[in-house]
Amino acid sequence: MDDILEKIKKNVISGRIDKEDEGFEGDMAGKPGVIELVNQAVEKKINPADILVKAINPGMDEVGRKYESGEYLIPDMLAAAECVGEAMKILEPLLVDEQIESQGKFIIATVEGDLHDIGKNIVATMLKGSGFEVHDLGTGISAEKIVEAVKRDKPEYLGLSALLTTTMGHMEEVIKLLEKEGLKGKVKVLVGGAPVSEEFAKKIGADFYCEDAFDAIDKLKAA
Repeated sequence: MDDILEKIKKNVISGRIDKEDEGFEGDMAGKPGVIELVNQAVEKKINPADILVKAINPGMDEVGRKYESGEYLIPDMLAAAECVGEAMKILEPLLVDEQIESQGKFIIATVEGDLHDIGKNIVATMLKGSGFEVHDLGTGISAEKIVEAVKRDKPEYLGLSALLTTTMGHMEEVIKLLEKEGLKGKVKVLVGGAPVSEEFAKKIGADFYCEDAFDAIDKLKAA
């Protein structure tokens, strides 16, 4: 069992979705990738929670270390996150069947006027891999629609993303509307994106500033 879990972990780190991928070194084409290996693990009756906790999460932890050290760049992190996304498509129904306890509901969106989604998608994928129920509203979402979703789904967490200085002000709109609707304090608000800072997060009343996807996971674990 340990062997196949280690292979899944290594392929997540290498950003290999399936056997067609060459990997970062360019020499692994033809060998099983994350999809094939996760399916093999499921066929071998390995507990889906073990696949998640012993292979996928440690793999992404290593990717995070490589990214923080500068060894990996954003495309490398994105490739690994895509692997996690494909693995979770296989594992999510099985984890539900196993009645794995959810870490909480999380709504995520890129704010109005901003159509960038790479960072948001990486965060959403990693949250799913960490056991959160994620509702991704998409990009360019108005404050009204975001708050409607919070009222409807009653999540514990709300993540707001912006990549443009011209759109980051909409994060404050969301928080003000949450306050107006009596929802401020009932949902923890996390904000992130290239122009966003710790100072800005405090100024608008967000609960957490997240530098990247790994920082978001760390702060949720500590929350």
